[in-house]
Amino acid sequence: MKQNTLKKITGKIIVKTGLHIGAGNDKVEIGGMDNPIIRNPLTREPYIPGSSLKGKMRSLTEWKNGVLSKSRGNPCSCGEALCPICRVFGSANKSGKGDDAKGPTRIIVRDAVLTEEWKEKFREGKAIVEEKSENSLNRITAAATPRPIERIVPGVEFDFELAYRIIDTGDDGKKDLELFNEVVIQGLKMLQEDYLGGGGTRGNGQIEFKDLKDENNNDITL
Repeated sequence: MKQNTLKKITGKIIVKTGLHIGAGNDKVEIGGMDNPIIRNPLTREPYIPGSSLKGKMRSLTEWKNGVLSKSRGNPCSCGEALCPICRVFGSANKSGKGDDAKGPTRIIVRDAVLTEEWKEKFREGKAIVEEKSENSLNRITAAATPRPIERIVPGVEFDFELAYRIIDTGDDGKKDLELFNEVVIQGLKMLQEDYLGGGGTRGNGQIEFKDLKDENNNDITL
């Protein structure tokens, strides 16, 4: 087994509707935000974790392949060599089933950081994050409980990068090339058609991939 090549996809992510990827907050101060977005702790710039992108691509791909019902909602971890999910996204299964043929995780998704243009706007004080108030409604008493969340405003752009290992497992990497189109490209397309982060069914998290190119600077169309 050897790595034949490394395919890459670069481009931009455009926020189309308010984007909320939560940071968690174990310490909530009086009057503070209890649903903050994740930020770089040094610069306070918002970013999109690669784990969020990869995780949503994986769940959508599992759904498309009918795996979610078999795994009861948990990530597929069959570890089979021919499983497109485990082969591309990796598996926690350590049983050794097909490990020689499956090999390591193929996909690597980088954290998406603000583009240079939007970094400059952030430094200049442009408001790229908003506080959105939502209400949790008791349907019996009609009492509304305010629930503020932070969101990245529409229009903000992030740099996107994805790498994909083509590994020769006795077929000169042909199967991995097939899965690149069948799983990775389709996963990006489905993510663009779905949502990212929290509150997607309430209007949050619509994104668009823009100017996608491969390692040879060829355009990629979703």
